[in-house]
Amino acid sequence: MLEKPPRPPLDDASRGFEGLGLAFGRALRSQFQGPMLLALLLPFAVALLGAIVLLWIFWTPLSVWLEQLMFSWDWVASVDAWLIALGVASLKLWLIPVFTTLMLLPLSGILGLVVAALFIMPWVSRHVSRQDYRRLERKGSFGLFNSVWNAFWVTGVFVIGWLLTMPLWLFPPFALILPILWWAFAFTKLLRLDALSEHTTPEERRLLIKRHNGGYWMLGFICSLINLLPPAWIFLPVFSALLFSHFTLENLRRLRAEEALRHV
Repeated sequence: MLEKPPRPPLDDASRGFEGLGLAFGRALRSQFQGPMLLALLLPFAVALLGAIVLLWIFWTPLSVWLEQLMFSWDWVASVDAWLIALGVASLKLWLIPVFTTLMLLPLSGILGLVVAALFIMPWVSRHVSRQDYRRLERKGSFGLFNSVWNAFWVTGVFVIGWLLTMPLWLFPPFALILPILWWAFAFTKLLRLDALSEHTTPEERRLLIKRHNGGYWMLGFICSLINLLPPAWIFLPVFSALLFSHFTLENLRRLRAEEALRHV
């Protein structure tokens, strides 16, 4: 595929989000290519298996713990008694299962995203590079250890933050805002680093993150919003990896074109 000639340099405010639309168009096209359709299977299988195992092992003990914790609060017990008096179902019948599900399912989702970041992203990056960025030299020196460590700390912060902020879900605005924020954090922090690792030097990596940090977070928020739709859980780990790869490689191409012009 022919690559477009470099554009004139833009100011930092303008170019921070440059390439978002292009990344979506190319990621959508790439997703329907054979290797990327095949790549859908691994993270979805891991997330599905993780959900089954977590629900099977932890559903009963977690439900019992939540019931004991929540009904130790006087106001919860009072609300429950009031609802029963009105002929409405007890909180134990619906609130405990809802909170148990909301605690366990995100754990399986983050497992699927970690698999996409560690194992699918290199595959995605090489596929995207061959299809759209053949002239882009690989200069990455990022080790597997750093990718694993990044996945470890991001997953830890996500899980702990998700669980600690769950009581705020009792207040309506937070029930929508908090999941979006936490998933935006997970998508951005997991996929940005691995999208940069194979092709960029450390200096290029720092410059791209500084220049396009807002764009990366915008991708994370968009993926987080898509993640609110359960059918998207099948394709989103791979599609999000494609988004971050296309966004990174296109902006890396433009960065190197700018550097080449400076040395002419």
